[in-house]
Amino acid sequence: MIEERQMKRLQFFFNYFQQILLFVVIFMFLFACQSRIQNDAKIAKLPVEIELDRFDLKFYNKEANVLPKLKRDYPYLFPNQFPDSVWILRQKDSLQLILQDAVQEVFQDIAPLEEKISHLFKHVLFYFPKVKVPHVITLTNNVDYQIKTVYSDSLLLLSLDTFLGSNHPIYEGIPNYIRKELDQKYILCQIVEKFASYVIPPTEERTFLAQMLHEGKKMYLQDLLLPDEAEGIKIAYTEEELVWVKENELYIWNYFIERQILYKTDPDLAQRLLEPAPFSKFYLELDNDSPGRVGRWIGWQIVKSFMNQNPETSAQELLRMPFQKLFNLSKYKPKR
Repeated sequence: MIEERQMKRLQFFFNYFQQILLFVVIFMFLFACQSRIQNDAKIAKLPVEIELDRFDLKFYNKEANVLPKLKRDYPYLFPNQFPDSVWILRQKDSLQLILQDAVQEVFQDIAPLEEKISHLFKHVLFYFPKVKVPHVITLTNNVDYQIKTVYSDSLLLLSLDTFLGSNHPIYEGIPNYIRKELDQKYILCQIVEKFASYVIPPTEERTFLAQMLHEGKKMYLQDLLLPDEAEGIKIAYTEEELVWVKENELYIWNYFIERQILYKTDPDLAQRLLEPAPFSKFYLELDNDSPGRVGRWIGWQIVKSFMNQNPETSAQELLRMPFQKLFNLSKYKPKR
C-alpha cells in the first residue's frame, strides 16, 4: 500500500511538472510570437524606399557623348588608368550587349526587386539604426561571379548579369556548384553576406573553430535580416543537401572532435569545409554525397544554440563576442 501511494504521489508530481513545463513552453512561444509581431509592425513603418539606379541602361548601347556626364555622376565606376576609348568600345561591344539584353529579359520589371531590397534595409535599420541606406546601382560585370555585389558605407553595386538563373545559356561551362547561386533568388542573401563583412569584426584567430563561428555569425545575420527566407536559400543548399546536413549533423560534429580539428590552424581546412565547393572533403567515401561548406552549417547551428540559451543578447553583442566565449556559452549539442 505504501509503495502504491508513493507511486501515485510520484505520478501526480510528474503530471503536475509536465503541465507546468507545457505552460512555460506555451507562454514562451506566445511571448516570442508577440515580440515578433511587434517588431514586424515597427519594421514595416520605417521610411525606407529604395529605387535601383540603372547604370547599365544609361551606359550600354548609348552614344559616346553620354560618357562625360556618366563619369561625373559615377566616378568610382571609371578607373583613371583607362582612357575614354576603352569605355566607348565597351558601350557597343557585342558581348556586352548580349549580356545587357539577357539582363533586360530577366529583369523586365525591376519593381519587385526594389520592394524586396527596401524590405531588407528596413530590417537593417531596425537592428543597426546607425547604418546608412545605400544608393543601389545596377550594372553588368562580365559575369564575374566572385564579385556579384559590392557594399560600402553608402553604396551598393549589383551585377545583374550574375543573377540570370542557374540554367541560363550564358553560364555554360561554369561549374554546377557555382551556377546554382547565379539566380535572382539569392540576391538578398548576397547583399546580407557583404553587409556582414561590414558589421562583423574580422577574426584575427586562425583556428578552424574561430573561422567556423565567424561563418556562423554571418549565417545568423541572415536569420535576423531575412526572417522569412528559407534555410536552403540562406546557405545556398538544395533540398537534398539540406536534408543531408540535418541527418548527418551528429556525424559531422563527431568527425571534427575525433580528428581534433577545432583548434587546428591548417589553411586547407577552410577550403575543405567552409568555402564553396561541389562537396566537403572529409577524405572518406561519403564525400561525394555531402554538400560544400558543412563547417558553415555547423557554425550556424552553434550560434543558434547560443542565442537559444541567451536570447537577451543583442545582435551587436553577438557579432562582437569572442569566439571561445560564444562556443562555451552555446552548450551546443548536435541533433541526432
